[in-house]
Order: sequence, then structure tokens, then C-alpha cells
Amino acid sequence: MPQHNFIPRILSIDLPENRSAFLWGPRKTGKTTLLRQQFSEAYWIDLLDYELFMLLSREPFRLRRILEAQSSMTVVIDEVQKIPHLMDEIHWLMENRSYRFLLSGSSARKLKRGNVNLLGGRAWRFELYPLVSRELGGFDLEKALVSGFLPSHYLSPDYRMDLQAYVHDYLKEEIQAEALTRNLPAFSRFLQSAAATSGMLLNYSNAARDSGVSVKTIREYYQILEDTLIGRILPPWKKSSRRRLIETAKFYFFDVGLVSALLNRYSLSPKTREFGRAFEQFILQECWAYRHYSRKDFPVSYWRTASGSEVDIILGDADVAIEVKAGEHAASKLPKGLHLFGEECRPGKSIIVSRDRYPEKISSRITILPWEQFCAKLWNGDII
Repeated sequence: MPQHNFIPRILSIDLPENRSAFLWGPRKTGKTTLLRQQFSEAYWIDLLDYELFMLLSREPFRLRRILEAQSSMTVVIDEVQKIPHLMDEIHWLMENRSYRFLLSGSSARKLKRGNVNLLGGRAWRFELYPLVSRELGGFDLEKALVSGFLPSHYLSPDYRMDLQAYVHDYLKEEIQAEALTRNLPAFSRFLQSAAATSGMLLNYSNAARDSGVSVKTIREYYQILEDTLIGRILPPWKKSSRRRLIETAKFYFFDVGLVSALLNRYSLSPKTREFGRAFEQFILQECWAYRHYSRKDFPVSYWRTASGSEVDIILGDADVAIEVKAGEHAASKLPKGLHLFGEECRPGKSIIVSRDRYPEKISSRITILPWEQFCAKLWNGDII
């Protein structure tokens, strides 16, 4: 079995000589491996090294002395968010010594919260997602919907233990520290509640009741998950002149494997509702990752009427409407939401993504695509 550091990643950090970059992404997405592959000549500063962390925390100016003793003008600083006030020294070195920095981390929360120097637009922003279909080629979908797509988990001989360690050591400790609370039982209950409702309409009151904390605290918890890239909000489509729409966002964890781990679920039957939700999240993750890697930056949303008709994913300004069906006979029951949205908004393409074996053109507006073909067309730039 190949090792995760040999999986070619789509993200390419191409920079002009006078530009630096931030590379953000949750732990275990492969940021360190990517930077070592693409910037092998760089001098490396790892702030997980406790001695170095303490030195630069006390005396940020020592960074200048350390780099002046090196020959490389390209510098990687890993886990840069651990020392927010180091950013002023980095800025000075960029302006006065022409160093180029690659600054990686799992959260910009501490930097933003401290109103620190974010380099005033001199550093481009990149984000690394879990593995996507284009990087993997053919793969076992049913297994991946449980193990998730973090490289070390996807390739692990025992992904269950890795997922459990990730949840306990990372989410329940590091994210709890970000929350500035000692109420670990409440935060753990919140994570389970958020996993159980991942992909559903956000309901802060229900989550507060399940977790035993206030609605205000639940909002803060969700914001922490967003800021640390552990979760992402799918906003509602709001452009309608004919129907009353639901305007509540949905929340998704950044990887389907986390939902499995938080719910202690290590198998999925293709005919269950849980499988359908995981399959839908997988397709959504592909769309989010493609948007960023392609640098097209189109909006991603969903559409739902007050009467319950829904379209799972809207790409762009109604450029593409997508309904995700986990079954193998999508043509047997056409989705009402896709039809209604098509009448009102006239999307450029209307697609049902399913586990069917063959594509079908079922009307002048709607096409069924097997998920493998949808993903291939998406990454080829043929969807949007």
C-alpha cells in the first residue's frame, strides 16, 4: 500500500518571488508533507519543537538571528498560530531582508483574535483539504465514507483507532482549549450533537438542550469549529421571488470520517439514511475542494422551500443545480426540488449525482451522472 506522502496532491503553491503564503488546514490533512515536497530547499522552523517555541515566544527577534545564519531565503514556519506576535518580525524580514515565508497552521483563530499583523495582503492564502477523488483515482467509496479522507486515516490499516485518537486528542482537547472553557463534558456532548445533525439545518436551541449549555455558548462552539476549519457552513440560496425559502444554514464537519468517529459508527449500509447523508457530504466536499483548488471562487449553497422541496447543492449563481441520491435507480423517482428550482431559476445545468452505473438524460433539463463520472467532470472543469 502506498504511503500518504507519495500521493500527488492537486494543490500547487505557485508564488512569485516577492510573495509569501499562508497554508491553512486541519491537522492531518498533509500540510507538512506538501510543503516539504514543493519547497524542499526551504529552511524549516517547527513551532511544535518546544525549545524553539519557548525561545521565539520570549524573544521573537531571535528569528532574525536564526535566519541570518542560514543560506536559504525561503522559510517554512509550521504551526505559526502558536506565536501570534511573531508576525511582526516575519513582516519586517519580508520587507527588509526579502525573505519568502510559507506559514502553515491548523487555525487562524488566535491570529485573528489577537488583531495581529496578517502581512497586509503580502501573503497569499491557500487551504489544504482532505484527499479528493482526483488524487485517489479508483477507490472503495463505502470504506472511505467511514474512514474519511484524511491521508493517514484513509491509508491506515486500523483507521478506527486513528479516528478515535484524532477525536480524543485533537477535537476534545485542543479545540476545547480554543473554547476557553473547562466544561469538557458539555463540549463532548456538543460534538456528538453536531455530528448527529451534520448536514441538517442548524438548530442552536436543540444543540443547547442536548449539550446542557446556553444557546450563546453553542453559537460560540460552532464558531470555533469554523475558525479552526473543523467545520464549514453551507449557506441557503436566498434569491427567490416566487416562493418562501428556508434561510437557515447547514453545518458540515470537514471530513466524513469525523462524523463516523464522533458517533462511534464504523460501518454503513448503502440503503440507510446515514449512508445517504455521508454520500451527500462526500459530493459537497468535492465541490468545496474544487472551488478552492481551481481558484474559481464560485458560491456554494443549497435551496429549500418552506414546504420542504430542496436542491442539495447550488454552484455559482444558479450555474449548476445538483441533487445527490445514494441509490442505484435515480430515474425511478425524480426529485421535485430540482424540477421546481429549474422552473424558477433556470440553472445552466441540472444534475442528479447517484450510484447508477450509467449516465442518463431524463429530460431536456436534467441529467443523471454516476458519481465517478460527476467527479471526473468536476475536476476536468466540465461541470462549472
